[in-house]
Amino acid sequence: MTTRRDMLLLLGGAAAWAQRPARPQPPKPNFIVIFADDLGYGDLACYGSARNATPHLDRMADEGALFTDFYVPMPFCAPSRSALLTGRYPFRTTITGNPAPDSGINELALPPEEVTIAEVLKPLGYATSILGKWHLGHQATTLPRSQGFDEYYGIPYSNDMRPVQLVENETVVEYPIAQSELTRKYTERALAFLDRNKARPFFLYLPHAMPHKPLAASQDFYTKGDPANLYAAVIAELDWSVGQILAKLKALGLDDNTLVLFTSDNGATFGGSTGGLRGMKGSPFEGGVRVPLLARWPGRIPAGLRTSEMASVIDLLPTLAALAGAPLPAGRTIDGKNIFGLMTTPRAPSPHEALFVMSGANLSALRMGPWKLHVRKPGPGLAGGIPDPDRYVDPRGPDGVTLLAPYEQARPTMHPGVTTGDPARENMLFHLATDPAEQHDVAAAHPDLVARMREVFSRMEKQVGPPRLDRGWGGVKVLKGGELRYDRIIDKP
Repeated sequence: MTTRRDMLLLLGGAAAWAQRPARPQPPKPNFIVIFADDLGYGDLACYGSARNATPHLDRMADEGALFTDFYVPMPFCAPSRSALLTGRYPFRTTITGNPAPDSGINELALPPEEVTIAEVLKPLGYATSILGKWHLGHQATTLPRSQGFDEYYGIPYSNDMRPVQLVENETVVEYPIAQSELTRKYTERALAFLDRNKARPFFLYLPHAMPHKPLAASQDFYTKGDPANLYAAVIAELDWSVGQILAKLKALGLDDNTLVLFTSDNGATFGGSTGGLRGMKGSPFEGGVRVPLLARWPGRIPAGLRTSEMASVIDLLPTLAALAGAPLPAGRTIDGKNIFGLMTTPRAPSPHEALFVMSGANLSALRMGPWKLHVRKPGPGLAGGIPDPDRYVDPRGPDGVTLLAPYEQARPTMHPGVTTGDPARENMLFHLATDPAEQHDVAAAHPDLVARMREVFSRMEKQVGPPRLDRGWGGVKVLKGGELRYDRIIDKP
């Protein structure tokens, strides 16, 4: 029987327990996403490059996870960026092409109702910054601070699109710019951001300009020479930048609470390397859409983990949200999955039944397990638009006045990928585990598999809508910089 004394003791104990200080909650993890531009699958030493020395990125691979089968959903700049930041396929965000002020494509932008990683993390107290290429709208009202970022510094679009100018928040702060200083400037800003926010959780999105054309590296890494040396210097400086960030995290005591991710927005272009994959930037072949992914988080991600399971940039938003304890955006389809298990558990299976590839506004191909089916006829990528590579003159090349970069740029004759293989046609089937270069179409030997994959493709295509054409490329004009306006035409190149 419970006595009055027993009851008082129980109540007193409960009161004492209630007055105990709450157990401190573990700090929210920090996130750094480094997004290279046009970096190919074979451009890093840890992915097989014999030309490019990348000791800091190799260290990331040695101390963390390396993905061999990581994808972007479309082999172009802006669609991949929308997919990374929203976790959604480009057809859902309407970003199925590239904004381009010098081609008059000024209204294309990430819709304001889309929810980015920055907007997912901000309610949890995260500091958010983007340093580099945005390419999801270049009007003042569509720049990064309208989509959850506290601060922005960079070129709002590709570094070959005029006017090439540096913007801070919504103000032009430098025009013209020496592109050889871009990697260094973005790195210095990144280090300063880490210093300022060491006492709070942060999300740093660092979409570098390089190695997108025009290639440029500082004099610490490059002296005048041939285009191959220039490309290697650009990669070496990107690697240096990663090393600076890793060293800063260690110096600030943040190493074991920060997930660092390194990947690329599409496959290689001229001068780069697809690592023996077919195609290049612009193509739905593997050379256009398979990219590196390195993930490092000491104490959370095992050193030296390798996974050949398929994953995609659409997976980054749900992965970071889960790690931060943030809910996924409501009222919309999130195509990505949480892939932290792939980063931490050997032989963990992919959470995807299939991953889809787009060409323009339409679905083009899908991957299921080791198989890839090109439902639509795959194109060759950027090389297909250059009929005479020997005589090609780039309308967006360095001019010494409005676009400042070395004149010795990679030429269209320097194709980055494999150009052989069975002729392109509809319904090509490849077994990527044994034929990663997509040389041998085996559709005729597997009609049941083709039918099953087409059924999965059709289910997703119903969400895309009927096939349609994107707005075509309308040529290039030279625009005057210095302001956030795109109506001051200087001349045609």
